Amino acid sequence: MEKVVERIRIATLSELPRNLGKTVSVGPYEIALFHLGNGEIRAIENRCPHKGGVLAEGIISGEHVFCPMHDWKINVSDGNVQAPDTGCVKTFEVEVDRDEVFIILNP
Repeated sequence: MEKVVERIRIATLSELPRNLGKTVSVGPYEIALFHLGNGEIRAIENRCPHKGGVLAEGIISGEHVFCPMHDWKINVSDGNVQAPDTGCVKTFEVEVDRDEVFIILNP
C-alpha cells in the first residue's frame, strides 16, 4: 500500500521575517516555523520537552532556538536538545516553491 503524503501550504516567504518564529496549526500539530538567517526554513513541534515552553517565541541563533521559559537550546534541524539537557521535539519537512512554504506530513 502506497503512503499518502500531505503537502499543506502554511505561509509565504514574505510572511516570515528572518530569525523570528511563527506559530502555525496543521491538523493535530502546533508547529514553530522559523526563517533562519541563512534563508532556510525549519519547522519543529512548538513545545519544549522540558516544561512546554512555546518555541516560536524563543530566540533564534544559527540552527538553534532557545526556549523562552528556561533557555533550553534546541536544534531546529534535527529537534535534539543540546547537552547537558536531554530530549527532542518532532521535526517537520518543509518545501519552498517560489514564494509558497509547505509542510509535508508523512503518515
